[in-house]
Amino acid sequence: MDLKGRNALVTGSSRGIGKGCAIEMARAGANVAINYFSHAGEAESVAEEAHGFGVKAIILQGDVSSRERVEAMVAETAAAFGSLDLFVSNAVYSDRQLMLEADLEGFKRTIDVGMWGAFYGMRAAAMQMVKQGNGGSIVIISSPHAVIPIPTAMAYNMAKAAIDHMARTAAIELAEHRIRVNIVHPGWIDTPGERKFFTEEQLAAGGAKLPWKRLGRPDEIGKSVAFISSSDADYMTGSTITVDGGVSLPWWSSRSDGSL
Repeated sequence: MDLKGRNALVTGSSRGIGKGCAIEMARAGANVAINYFSHAGEAESVAEEAHGFGVKAIILQGDVSSRERVEAMVAETAAAFGSLDLFVSNAVYSDRQLMLEADLEGFKRTIDVGMWGAFYGMRAAAMQMVKQGNGGSIVIISSPHAVIPIPTAMAYNMAKAAIDHMARTAAIELAEHRIRVNIVHPGWIDTPGERKFFTEEQLAAGGAKLPWKRLGRPDEIGKSVAFISSSDADYMTGSTITVDGGVSLPWWSSRSDGSL
């Protein structure tokens, strides 16, 4: 994987999967714009780590549910680096409640960040890439939630299902501009965000029950994103890559005693 001379913007990249993507893209040689909403110190740490690979890194605060701010971040990235060649939509928000009990403000926030934020970023990045005329790569971080109706996560499920179809539609529309659009479905990844819903003990126990016997790591998603963004994946567009340690398989059916 070689991303030298390429310029990337990764939303929600101060921690978790977004951080993994930004660091692995920097490791591969890309300059990276690190977007954060509320974790300024962690964004600075990611930038420092990226600088260690000899690349440029800038920090952009912004709420991806604001179209105006997303468009400004794309423009700021292009101005700082000279172009925007790679875009990763990762920023997310999620509450977990049953539909009948859901706080609809949190429900709406999940949609605004997860669906509209992804759309605003993809559209703004694509417009910049079309203007540059040199093609590009867009990666949408989605989830198996797009196809598995996990209870207590209706808004998140809805947002992820929507952006999968969004990305595939964009892949068709942008092919003539040589802009590739692909989707990544991470499995259960060990991120700070998971601590909103689970204790350390629950995460350890849950990971042990998965087919691969552990949670995934952000860098494992980042390596996949770096590959998809590279010229090695030039013939890949409209694809969905699953990096989930087998979580999407019917792993519960393989128990010899027939138990779930």
